[in-house]
Amino acid sequence: MRTPEPPRADDSTTDNITGDTGGTDGTASRLAEPGGSSGKVQSLERAITLLEATADSAPDGETATNLAIRCGLNRATAWRLLSTMEQYGMVERDPLTSRYTVGFAVARMASAAGFDGLIRRSHGILRQVSEQTGETANLAVVQQLGLTYIDEVTPPVVLSAKWLGRQAPLHATSTGKALLAWLPAEEVDVLLAEPLTAYTDTTVADRGRLRAELAETRERGYSVCAGEMERNLYGVSAPVLGTRDRPFAVLSIWGPQDRVPESRFPALGALACGAAEEVARAARAL
Repeated sequence: MRTPEPPRADDSTTDNITGDTGGTDGTASRLAEPGGSSGKVQSLERAITLLEATADSAPDGETATNLAIRCGLNRATAWRLLSTMEQYGMVERDPLTSRYTVGFAVARMASAAGFDGLIRRSHGILRQVSEQTGETANLAVVQQLGLTYIDEVTPPVVLSAKWLGRQAPLHATSTGKALLAWLPAEEVDVLLAEPLTAYTDTTVADRGRLRAELAETRERGYSVCAGEMERNLYGVSAPVLGTRDRPFAVLSIWGPQDRVPESRFPALGALACGAAEEVARAARAL
């Protein structure tokens, strides 16, 4: 593998953004390391910012120069941090394009991570939505191959299907369409590589129609489902957005057609959008 070209001498003398020097002994970096009264470690914050920016550049990845610009860092500082993370498998560099992508070590840690913290902080929001609407509210998280439901609140007097632990058919549920509408087109193509199954007579199994609906979904801010997975289940969903408006979860409100007719979609959609924003704020506090 070709070793990436180190920063030019004029890049490594002084970090204009952070005050670091690029000297080999790292003296100035060590002197600037303490985070003051906040207790934060400055270099770790920069590395995390770079890692998040690298993740957001998927699937093509990004160069060290562009990542440095995006994160407000000197190129030499970004290059040193990326090189260190590459040694530990946190990022990977394409030797032909010099673009960085998230490494296998991150995927391994993510697969071992639980969702207890997110469930704990969002459960009260789901409960409030369910009490306000009289319908089921649930939360699904984005995983490598789609979405998995991790929490659900159902009104005590309502008997409904349980979706916990289940994966959502992306094209046939409001949950899935809320994810697809906020993803780049190339990622949508990967997730919908297989033929689209028509579960009911209202399932949108035509790719052209689905893409048009996804554009409408993004414009209004929430997705809808009118009996497309199960004939009698209607609902709305809103994406829970992270950095660069990329969804990491989806909040849904749904119920049987007689209680959740299409005439309720606008009101429920607005409520789902507000609740999704609350979940996003709660997740940032984790």
